[in-house]
Amino acid sequence: MSEKPRETFASRLGFIFISAGCAIGLGNVWRFPFITGQYGGAAFVLIYILFLLGLAMPIMSMEFAVGRASGKSVSRSFAVLSPEHKAWSLWGYAAWAGNYVLMMFYTTVTGWMLAYTYYSAAGTLSGLDAEATGKFFGDLLANPNELVFWMALTVIIGTLVCWMGLRTGVERVTKFMMCGLLLIMIALAARSVTLDGAEKGLEFYLKPDFGKLIYDESGAVSFKQLGTTLYAALGQAFFTLSIGIGSMAIFGSYIEKDRSLMGESLIVTGLDTFVALTAGLIIFPACFAYGINPGAGPGLIFVTLPNIFSQMPSGKIWGALFFLFMSFAALSTVIAVFENIVACFMDHFGWSRKTSSIIMGVTVLILSVPCALGFNVWSDIQPLGAGSGVLDLEDFIVSNNLLPIGALVYLLFCVTRYGWGWDKFIAESDQGEGLKFPASLRFYFTCIVPLIILVILFTGYWQTFSK
Repeated sequence: MSEKPRETFASRLGFIFISAGCAIGLGNVWRFPFITGQYGGAAFVLIYILFLLGLAMPIMSMEFAVGRASGKSVSRSFAVLSPEHKAWSLWGYAAWAGNYVLMMFYTTVTGWMLAYTYYSAAGTLSGLDAEATGKFFGDLLANPNELVFWMALTVIIGTLVCWMGLRTGVERVTKFMMCGLLLIMIALAARSVTLDGAEKGLEFYLKPDFGKLIYDESGAVSFKQLGTTLYAALGQAFFTLSIGIGSMAIFGSYIEKDRSLMGESLIVTGLDTFVALTAGLIIFPACFAYGINPGAGPGLIFVTLPNIFSQMPSGKIWGALFFLFMSFAALSTVIAVFENIVACFMDHFGWSRKTSSIIMGVTVLILSVPCALGFNVWSDIQPLGAGSGVLDLEDFIVSNNLLPIGALVYLLFCVTRYGWGWDKFIAESDQGEGLKFPASLRFYFTCIVPLIILVILFTGYWQTFSK
């Protein structure tokens, strides 16, 4: 029996929005602002953009190319393109599992965003001071029933969207969320930059001070500080695009060959970066306007910002819009990764989309429970040492292992003769109109970039286990 024709996107815009939606997530609107605040502002942003263009974006085009050339998800793409080298196919299973591990904690954090959207709109957070806002977040984490409810709601939304179909569900809903996300961001940024005292935040964010990269607080030259900042920028650029576990390859398998993949990667990367930079325009002016430390860490979103909104005129509205924007960003990633998992079931077992969606939804729901309970019932489980939890372990598996290893796999598969090979990759990537892949940099991608990825991998180990 012949295989069913491959589903395709209804439009190029659909491909761009859903690929960007996968990349645009909590790394952009949660992690990017507080890590920028911790590492000095504008100078960090410039270094981050350089790493993004020189490292992460080219590997994204490789993942797109593997998906488009094979017409398959990560579970089968390597076997289709290089059947004589079967070892590559092993990564297909690891990446498939990696998408599950990512969703095991991402659905819980997305649930936090949905909860904050609801409570902000209901006025529950209005008038709370910093201490009360912190207590609210702590009480939310301590309530297992509520965390499981919001996590389950996230899973149900993502499953229903995938069940509806690629065009009528995934593409249509993601287009709506991305348009809504961009409009809300622009409105929030316009409000933030017009606050009294916002100019200090804009200066911190937009005026580079390279001295902050070299000198410590005492004014002495610190190469350790420089190295830590470079690694942080490199890591943020690398992880923001969600490359390595097939989350981008699946969307490559749904597109035609009329556009070059480097050009499409540039557009997706540009949209991803626009969202991250605009998130900074929302957060930093507001922080400086209300005397808040911009390097407050992960609690910046859930503790510090609600306190800022409660002090603003019409803060209930602006707070609800902010967390709705955060929810759209997080849900766009959830839907994209869910689609990858569903496609793996469809490609590997020949199941229908509806059957695959139901099985995916049920399994993700069950596997996500430990993370939700890791903040309360199972809070004594600390696999990475004191202060860690189930979420930290799952995040470590994905961020410090599967993503960098996966990026290295895609890179080596595309540049070496023991995989798909450089010539075949270039031929696929350059098909169609648009920006061509810089083939003159073959040595850089073959010899230098793998070393950079290994540095990311082992530095992540060192930072985790040297505490």
